[in-house]
Amino acid sequence: MNADVNAGVNEMRLHAREIIAEGVALLDLRDPRGAPLPAWEPGAHIDLIMGDVVRQYSLCGDPADRSRHLVAVLLEPRGRGGSVLAHGLAPGATVGVRGPRNHFPLVPAGRYLFLAGGIGITPLVPMLAAATARGAPWRLVYGGRSEASMAFRTDLTGRYGPRVAIRAGGLIDLDAELGTPLPDTAVYCCGPEPMLAAIEKACSSWPPGALHIERFTPKSVPAPEPRSAFEVELSASGRTLSVPADRSLLAVLEQAGVQVMTSCEEGTCGTCETRVLDGVPDHRDSVLSEAERAAGTSILVCVSRAKTPRLVLDL
Repeated sequence: MNADVNAGVNEMRLHAREIIAEGVALLDLRDPRGAPLPAWEPGAHIDLIMGDVVRQYSLCGDPADRSRHLVAVLLEPRGRGGSVLAHGLAPGATVGVRGPRNHFPLVPAGRYLFLAGGIGITPLVPMLAAATARGAPWRLVYGGRSEASMAFRTDLTGRYGPRVAIRAGGLIDLDAELGTPLPDTAVYCCGPEPMLAAIEKACSSWPPGALHIERFTPKSVPAPEPRSAFEVELSASGRTLSVPADRSLLAVLEQAGVQVMTSCEEGTCGTCETRVLDGVPDHRDSVLSEAERAAGTSILVCVSRAKTPRLVLDL
């Protein structure tokens, strides 16, 4: 984790913790002094900082409520330990929060199709309310291993009725949902990686830009091109650093004392996104859209590299 982990961090207090489904805890985070929290829009997430452990969680409350941030955390006993720490927090505990940031915004569209798998429902919850407020037709298909494990299930079906389709104990029929591209429709998806990979394949015939995905883990991709050495120029100082084939761009920047805010270090959270002023990035992240990759104006320095011998970064 970057030494600058505390940059932009706000101290917050756990007001309440509620188990809302099997293995899912809803954390209610508030400013200790009662100050209003930063504004956010559907799709945003925060970094939850518990000691030296940083994890990203999607905000699932009401953006209009500036008094608190709500995040839902799935307990993963065999994970990397962050969810165990989060579930162990007691009301009154103090944690660090950085953000919100949004790499998954709800774009304007004539209609929406939302697909959620398990805890992937969390970023979609405020999107449903926003789409409803916009008056746009939408449908949610929500899959999970059992009804008891599906957070927000009762609330969503009670609030939105037949617009919510629950698929407990089975897979979502992607051929039925995505087999025929629909005009002026945005598809929003979040869930386990196998589901997202299947959705990407099923949406291959949809118009460019129709599919929007949020990932919690790095995207599964074929073996990337071999890593090669390149140079990076820092526009603020004019310094040029050499990035050897066996080291990451982030590691070289950190060794040179360049402050870059990072968190996941696996290309999924977007914290380290940096503007590219010249050169062509070799994108190896799971955040940027195809259009953003093609534009080549930003790079996730924790995992990505260069296709050209030299990159110029806004650092």
